[in-house]
Amino acid sequence: MILFRCDYAEGAHPEILKRLVETNFEQLDGYGCDRYTESARKKILEACACPDGEVHFLVGGTQTNATVIAALLHDYEGAVAVQTGHIGVHEAGAVEYTGHKVLTLPQHYGKMDAGELEAFLVAADADPNKDHMVWPGLVYISLSTEYGTVYSRAELAGLQEVAHKYGLPLFIDGARLGYALASPACDFTLADMKDLCDVFYIGGTKVGALCGEAVVFTKKAPKHFFTTIKQHGALLAKGRLLGVQFDTLFTDNLYSRIAANAIDRAQEMVTVLKEKGIPFFLETPTNQQFVILENRYMESLSTKVGFDIWEPYDADHTVVRFATSWATSPEQIRQLRELL
Repeated sequence: MILFRCDYAEGAHPEILKRLVETNFEQLDGYGCDRYTESARKKILEACACPDGEVHFLVGGTQTNATVIAALLHDYEGAVAVQTGHIGVHEAGAVEYTGHKVLTLPQHYGKMDAGELEAFLVAADADPNKDHMVWPGLVYISLSTEYGTVYSRAELAGLQEVAHKYGLPLFIDGARLGYALASPACDFTLADMKDLCDVFYIGGTKVGALCGEAVVFTKKAPKHFFTTIKQHGALLAKGRLLGVQFDTLFTDNLYSRIAANAIDRAQEMVTVLKEKGIPFFLETPTNQQFVILENRYMESLSTKVGFDIWEPYDADHTVVRFATSWATSPEQIRQLRELL
């Protein structure tokens, strides 16, 4: 069995494991107050060209989304996302559990349209019953999206312009940010992110780390954000675990280098899938590829290859997702070719 079900099937990059072992017996302060975490913060802010920003480390993507959104919103506000937004469909209502509704817009292969966002915000403000409604408090998108698509710089700038026009921050879920930035379709860099949103995070869980996400506030974090992290169960007592990992990921450009592997292997996978005559539902420029399988063939293949069932296509076919990762090897792509 080979797995293409997700991009976190493997443990961690060997360099990370090596550094964790090397630093294992050092006595360090907890909760991210150690020298490795501080070093990671400095390296990330330098890579982001964001000297005035703040970096905080949280344990995982769901905790990060829920914590950041709860910290940025008033009690009466909700988060605006597309219908396929991760916070609305794949996080078990974690944001709603904090008391904040997810307000949904149409999606375009995972993307939000700036014009539709503005129309929604105008209508919300014009609603004569608005004082009885949940107020839009921030705009949430993911990069790459749930469909493996990548926003252009112009699209992000358009969303930010609309959000700021109505006094809302733009929050980018970067669980797969490394793969988006490594994509040939991406026309901006990590250093550009500070100009395109108010807060984003650099996903470690899906891009080479055992766990952890690095949240970057491009200016200052909300008041008492550290305390908010702890309230939401997203703070590690052994903060060194995250600090050492991100310090390693941002040494010698490791994060970008291993993210590029997923893109290279995904393009090899695309060639294989096309070679075998498997129709695409959506061919993307990132590490997630969506194809249409006949149901009986899908059931047979699933005994040998792990993939993610996405959505029904028709009565006899299903859309499935194949995902590569930082650790996917050329040999695994060759195995996939043989199994198909």
